[in-house]
Amino acid sequence: MSMLTNLDLIRRVPLFSMLTEEQAQLVADGVVKRRYRRGELVVEQGKKSNALFILLNGRARVLTADERGREVILAVLEAGDYVGEMSLIDNQPHSASVRCEIQCDMLILGRPEFARCLPENSSLSYAIMRGLVTRLRSADRQIESLALLDVYGRVARALLDMAEDDNGDKVIRGKVSRQDLAKIVGASREMVSRVMKDLTERGVIENLDTGGLRLKNRAA
Repeated sequence: MSMLTNLDLIRRVPLFSMLTEEQAQLVADGVVKRRYRRGELVVEQGKKSNALFILLNGRARVLTADERGREVILAVLEAGDYVGEMSLIDNQPHSASVRCEIQCDMLILGRPEFARCLPENSSLSYAIMRGLVTRLRSADRQIESLALLDVYGRVARALLDMAEDDNGDKVIRGKVSRQDLAKIVGASREMVSRVMKDLTERGVIENLDTGGLRLKNRAA
């Protein structure tokens, strides 16, 4: 990482792939690099950070939690993904937290540097972006609410999203963690385990020796 310049790193990020050389250099001059430890929070729900965070390597989870501390995984971020843009645009607190699943290297672009990268006379573009952010925040709240309803349906949808086609069935090749699945669907681990047991007994899913799952046609 230390062998590359900020401009080199910027050029590797899909978000900046369409920038001209001058625009890319402007962004490169404004970013700083930081390494985050496993389990460290990048942004925290309900707080402001006034920066855009671009993931260079590693993996992080976007999480939201209710009043009792139950977490829902909204997304998993990998190299090239970014967070913090909504708060930069509408100046509101983060709607979710981002926690590093493993060690992560990030580029950080502060609010003043972000503003300098916006085009001149961008009032209409900025208004459109604010409108989009409002919709995204509404969607986040809706996802959080839906995550508290219909555990069977949410578990089935989560499993289908994880699976890939295999001769008419759906297969999840990696091990499915009940704890992670519980966070994805917004339910307790005990409830998810009961649902998984019931789906297995009904022949909807089949446990594989590798720790993965096979979803039968009826799961669709």
